[in-house]
Amino acid sequence: MGESTVAMGIDNDAGAAPNAPPQQLMERLKDYGQEHVFALWDELSPQERHLLLNDIQSLDLSRIDRIIRCSLRSHGLSVAAIEPVPESCVSSVEERTMEERERWWKMGLKAISEGKLAVLLLSGGQGTRLGSSDPKGCFNIGLPSGKSLFQLQAERILCVQRLATHAMNEGSAGSVAINWYIMTSPFTDDATRKFFESHKYFGLEADQVTFFQQGTIPCISKDGRYIMDTPYKVAKAPDGNGGVYSALKSSRLLEDMASRGIKYVDCYGVDNALVRVADPTFLGYFIDKGVAAAAKVVRKAYPQEKVGVFVRRGKGGPLTVVEYSELDQSLASAVNQQTGRLRFCWSNVCLHMFTLDFLNQVANGLEKDSIYHLAEKKIQSIHGYTMGLKLEQFIFDAFPYAPSTALFEVLREEEFAPVKNANGSNYDTPDSARLLVLRLHARWVVAAGGFLTHSVPLYSTGVEVSPRCSYAGENLESICRGRTFHAPCEITF
Repeated sequence: MGESTVAMGIDNDAGAAPNAPPQQLMERLKDYGQEHVFALWDELSPQERHLLLNDIQSLDLSRIDRIIRCSLRSHGLSVAAIEPVPESCVSSVEERTMEERERWWKMGLKAISEGKLAVLLLSGGQGTRLGSSDPKGCFNIGLPSGKSLFQLQAERILCVQRLATHAMNEGSAGSVAINWYIMTSPFTDDATRKFFESHKYFGLEADQVTFFQQGTIPCISKDGRYIMDTPYKVAKAPDGNGGVYSALKSSRLLEDMASRGIKYVDCYGVDNALVRVADPTFLGYFIDKGVAAAAKVVRKAYPQEKVGVFVRRGKGGPLTVVEYSELDQSLASAVNQQTGRLRFCWSNVCLHMFTLDFLNQVANGLEKDSIYHLAEKKIQSIHGYTMGLKLEQFIFDAFPYAPSTALFEVLREEEFAPVKNANGSNYDTPDSARLLVLRLHARWVVAAGGFLTHSVPLYSTGVEVSPRCSYAGENLESICRGRTFHAPCEITF
């Protein structure tokens, strides 16, 4: 991404740093209004001058300038009026028939057995709000098994591989492998790789797991100037989970997917303890609908719930997500008289499916448009903490580019257990996620003919079913029927 050293007039072989900033580089920075990065040059040691030159040299100055200008210009512009998502775009839980579910499940397993599905994990965040500096996926939410979020997700992939192998290869040799692409950030990359290596990839083959890093982008002042973290380093922040599109493009992984015969990409965020990774039913629905993009949605619990919702932008426009902070209170509370639901009720929970063709289109389109969201944040700078802007893209920024989008309603208690805040917070904690997992699995065990005993009230405990036994409650009769389990415990083979 960075421009060549020679082009910038920097002679890296010179033993000592130059006494004045390289003229050519200074001119280019002036063109972009960023020459202040050399304000303290005279006070820097030769070593610090080298660090500063290398830092500036690593930046794609013209690209960043375009992003800053486009983002500041579009910020605060009025957007097209929003309309509710048409009912025809949504598969709601109550409308789904058993036949449809079975048909989608089989279609999904067939596509998986043919190697057409890849899984894409957004895992750039640290567990800072959980009181941990480790990558979020390393977090153990306190299940009886002690498994991390990464391990739960890896084992769900193993389970789907086994189901797809059984479904298609009745009696024939060969097994199915699902490629797992994991986006880290500069802050989590090394620790994530080491965690997977030390756990032997949780039973997956090392060559089916690919790590890649999202980009960073300078933090800026309100007038678009780079904020300096130290006198010799620009303050930078990750470019948001929507940075996945440019990262896939720049690391040539879209080409890698194409070469492997991948057609569909299942994309999700790391901090959901109930995520159904590589869900065959969702994939079958997606293929059946023939759309470019799809999202799993849950019904908004109450008007003020802090979740983004899917809307339609303008008459007949594309589906997109509006953040809760942007949704007018009267709109948030409006009820659809025919369905009895909120008019804007389909919450985005970061569970998406895309065609590979569409991902290529988005990566090019977002790069060309260069519009990022501006988040006002306290930023560490040479003047202590200062208010500035972080530039971010979001995963849902892709949806306006989609020629067709479908939404697939799932039940919150079956597929959405977010782990965002430390225990002791009011919601979305490791404790609340653990309980959601244990309660769901307890229902599976009872449905399969098992019995539970427990010494604390059942609503505050339950059992954990290993993903190696069952993906979504299937195939448990042989393990559970007539047996009694004492909660909390893990049920494994």
